[in-house]
Amino acid sequence: MMRFLVGWVLISVTAVATAAEKRPAAHSRPAPVVSPVMVEGGGVRFQLKAAKAQSVMLTGEMMEGQVELTRDEAGLWSVTLDAVEPGLYGYSFIVDGVRVVDPGNAAVKPSRNNTTSILQIPGGMLHDFNEVPHGTVHQHDYHSASIDRFRQLRVYTPPGYETGAERYPLLVLQHGHSDNFASWTTYGKAHWILDNLIAQGKAVPMIVVMLDGHPREESYGDGRSVANTEELKRDLLEVALPMVERLYRVKPGRENRALAGLSMGGLHTMSIGMTSLESFAWLGSFSGAMPDAAVMRSAMEDAAGTNARLKLLWIACGEKDFLLEENQAMVAALEQAGVKHEWHLTEGAHQWWVWRKYLAEFAPRLFR
Repeated sequence: MMRFLVGWVLISVTAVATAAEKRPAAHSRPAPVVSPVMVEGGGVRFQLKAAKAQSVMLTGEMMEGQVELTRDEAGLWSVTLDAVEPGLYGYSFIVDGVRVVDPGNAAVKPSRNNTTSILQIPGGMLHDFNEVPHGTVHQHDYHSASIDRFRQLRVYTPPGYETGAERYPLLVLQHGHSDNFASWTTYGKAHWILDNLIAQGKAVPMIVVMLDGHPREESYGDGRSVANTEELKRDLLEVALPMVERLYRVKPGRENRALAGLSMGGLHTMSIGMTSLESFAWLGSFSGAMPDAAVMRSAMEDAAGTNARLKLLWIACGEKDFLLEENQAMVAALEQAGVKHEWHLTEGAHQWWVWRKYLAEFAPRLFR
């Protein structure tokens, strides 16, 4: 019996080896092009395989203008930028006049205008992924019966949420016009900012919900912005918040709710928050577009009542932001009406690095 088993094994191995010899050689795949690549001295090399391209340019937030890439004999285009400062940057290639993302980089910033690749160079910043306890980002797809539309949102729960029974206050954090519900995590890194602030004891642990600010596909022009904001308000108050409060351990009460946003999200904050003070006590506008005065007339005319209900109205804008005049006009109107607020004029323009700083300054003020 033993002799038979040994013989069977030898025959089987021989048959497999013979079949392998007859099998045609598999086509060898070229090694994937990795980009970007950190190089010694703090530089970054960008690479793109495009053998038939006539020209390739690099454009991004880490540089002024565009830089031309050089092609080698194998059709690999590359360029190295020297000493890029730590930070988070969007960038793209322009191939024969067409803007494309970097296929060698899985980190992508979604956008309603131009989707870009993401370059992140850590450097001890609040939006870095540091060695601290981390929260969790959840995503929900839902049908909003209030506006009869398919909707999406993300929810951040703080470190320790899954293992505890504590309830947490809630921040609704909204994106800008060219972004979507994922932007505050993919590019704003709001979850890492909160992780780091909480670890440092600077922010109260909180739940953050980030909705898609475009319930209507066309949200600007010919009154569509107003209609879009009204639909968002109905979805937020009638569907999204009740759903989040049902699924997560959210502290009840308006004093445990905040609403903030950048650009269009600032418009939503002022339009929805200042007319829904029964739902929110903390408001923050980051370089926000501002609503017509009529939208906030009731809050302005009843300044005493508004001040009694508001814990914080925090408004900030950069000195080079194209929405600066709108913000200054709103601040002047608030001052004239006697509505309490904080006004922060800062450096910067309409840029994500500015909004990350605003979140890092605003979040520690909440729920105290």
